[in-house]
Amino acid sequence: MTMHAPCVLKGPVTLDSPWWARPQRRKRPRRSGIRADLVARVRAEIAAGTYDTPERWEKALDKLSRQLHVR
Repeated sequence: MTMHAPCVLKGPVTLDSPWWARPQRRKRPRRSGIRADLVARVRAEIAAGTYDTPERWEKALDKLSRQLHVR
């Protein structure tokens, strides 16, 4: 039985290098749009135990229920 390693196998190649040796293209980083003030406020509310309120749970459950019934 013959064993083959990746360096032995033929694959799609370019004139410069095999496909597995080509550098990967990096996508441009997205603009974050993260609001540091909002993140800090929410973290503080979570730490204080005041973030999860019955109203928020009700709103989240209603939204989930609508999404489940639509599909």
